[in-house]
Amino acid sequence: MKKIVCIGDSNTWGYDPRGYGGGRYPAEVRWTARLDDCSEWVIHNFGENGREIPHSAFALRILGQQLAALGPFDGICVMLGANDLLCGVSPAAAAARMEDLLDQLDAYGVPLLLIAPPQFCLGTWVADEPLIHASARLAGLYRTLAQERGHAFADAGKWNIPLAFDGVHFT
Repeated sequence: MKKIVCIGDSNTWGYDPRGYGGGRYPAEVRWTARLDDCSEWVIHNFGENGREIPHSAFALRILGQQLAALGPFDGICVMLGANDLLCGVSPAAAAARMEDLLDQLDAYGVPLLLIAPPQFCLGTWVADEPLIHASARLAGLYRTLAQERGHAFADAGKWNIPLAFDGVHFT
């Protein structure tokens, strides 16, 4: 069976914003677990709440150690960038961070799927239109980046999964 690593943030981890302090959706509704159930792949969920695109030497080293501990794998999915935008990073700067991360991940020599996070909507975490427009712009930048590098691309905003009251997380 092929091993696929899914690197992401709270939407990959399965964060459920409805509970006090947040909880986790049951495995059967998390997108990574659903993929694991309906495929001949073993999916390793490397989602972390609050994760930005690793861009510091420390963050890149930790991710490298996590991947090394997993052993050989056959593919990578990356869905990151939402927390970067929420922390005030521009879409262009987030795409540049992603390009640097892809430089690191390309060294593994396995197929890679770059997934644009879902487009934000108004909610408790998204109070204004500019942030919504920034998230929409990020998807286009990621599409171009994936095409230029020969990677597959998906836009989670096209998955038609409603977002929670916070305007960020899957329901």
